[in-house]
Amino acid sequence: MKIQESRENYLETILILQNRNGYVRSVDIAREMGFSKPSVSRAMSVLRKAGSVVMEDSGLITLTDSGRKIAENIYARHRLLTSFFISLGVNTQTAAEDACRVEHDISEETFERLQVYMEQSGKK
Repeated sequence: MKIQESRENYLETILILQNRNGYVRSVDIAREMGFSKPSVSRAMSVLRKAGSVVMEDSGLITLTDSGRKIAENIYARHRLLTSFFISLGVNTQTAAEDACRVEHDISEETFERLQVYMEQSGKK
């Protein structure tokens, strides 16, 4: 997995957990992503240094404005791509898994055209 893709996956997961639970801890991320706690701790260190997350003394993790922007962008891609694949007849689980792979590599131009297509077809 590319470093950028890994970073985006972590940020997206933090956003999803924040929306679902109202808070995020390393153990929550590890459980959600199926990673070990040491792997998540290393990733959080990298994301802190990059200015994407803040870890409070209590252990709670929050996205910075720049981290939130990246997370929201990638999550929007994920949701739209999942919907698109489902509209093609792909089962929900496969659609979500494929969307997770494609969301990191699709060009901005193609994504924007896909958004327009989905809006015009009433599938968004």
